[in-house]
Amino acid sequence: MSTVIEQAVQARIIASAPPSRTVPARLLYRRSDPFAVRVAFPPAASLDGEDVEWAFARELLARGLLRSAGGGDVRVWPCGPHRTVLEFHAPEGVAMVQIDTPELRAFLARTYTLVPVGGEGGHLDVDSDLAALLRQA
Repeated sequence: MSTVIEQAVQARIIASAPPSRTVPARLLYRRSDPFAVRVAFPPAASLDGEDVEWAFARELLARGLLRSAGGGDVRVWPCGPHRTVLEFHAPEGVAMVQIDTPELRAFLARTYTLVPVGGEGGHLDVDSDLAALLRQA
């Protein structure tokens, strides 16, 4: 079984000017980082023409499908029955995108198959992570 789940989605960038537009994005989940999900955007979606990737708690995404969740850099909330808003805060500004809720639910279901809720700790490599931190110190 793969240790990475990747799913292509269409993200609608919500903007006041220029008008909103749709860009391809990728949802990512790695067994080696079991508490996090990632959303990756291509250079065309960023102000500086660079790839952009946001990582945040898998639990935050799951809660945000049902009700407003999050604070700080990432917020997630349902926008009607078929779309979910992801709001990203950075020093450069705020970005908001909508993604189809059924696609997010399907992605989460795949992550739960790979690493069930409550089983995340069994996939952490604490010894390697600690050794890497000590090498950086």
